Amino acid sequence: MSETAGEARVAIVTGGGRGIGRASALRLAQDGRDVVIAELGDFGAAVVPEIEALGRRALYLKTDVTSRASVEECVAAALRAFGRLDILVNCAGVLGQEIDFLEMSEEEWFRVIDINLHGVWRCCRAVLPIMVDRGWGRIVTITSGARNGVPQLAQYATSKGGVTGLMASIARAYTGRGVLANCVQPGRALTDMVVPRFSKEFLAHPPGVPIGRYSSADEVAVVVKYLCADENTYTSGAIWSVSGGAG
Repeated sequence: MSETAGEARVAIVTGGGRGIGRASALRLAQDGRDVVIAELGDFGAAVVPEIEALGRRALYLKTDVTSRASVEECVAAALRAFGRLDILVNCAGVLGQEIDFLEMSEEEWFRVIDINLHGVWRCCRAVLPIMVDRGWGRIVTITSGARNGVPQLAQYATSKGGVTGLMASIARAYTGRGVLANCVQPGRALTDMVVPRFSKEFLAHPPGVPIGRYSSADEVAVVVKYLCADENTYTSGAIWSVSGGAG
């Protein structure tokens, strides 16, 4: 639902500089939201003019989700710039090293968990009081089918299992106070996290995907946009699969 500039809801999208994060930021802008790109990489700044070209306001804030101070400053800066905060989309994340569990270093384990799970916790912890006070909020976190277990990516699988539990817990605690929290679970989207890992032949004909291809980042973002919309008045605590019919 589009809103006038003075009434536009404001979204923070972590990892909004590329992939599903960028696509989600653009979809939210198309839906009438002003958008903060909370991104560690400087390439996040390039998304600002793309959003402004859609007629919305945008702000790039260099943000490290492994730092509570950085996350809290991002939220404070968003409030200073726009005067409100309504939506959080957690897209910041890393895959990690594909390695046998017994060969994985302690540093690698905690690095991935800190970004993918604790980073989501920090962001939710920073925005929830604002949303609860306003009586309206939408939180969407990107999870993965890897949450069910991946032999060579135990750290990633654990982090994605963790965020689904976190979103379910937030939904149960705060849905009655106007904050709807959900996960979106892509199958595999053609992003920088996926494409370099496979051959062109594999990507052209991925096994086990009934639709016959992997999704674009934008196809995932369409679902993110709906879950963040005013039209979503009843979905909370869900895991929405965008998998082309794959299990």
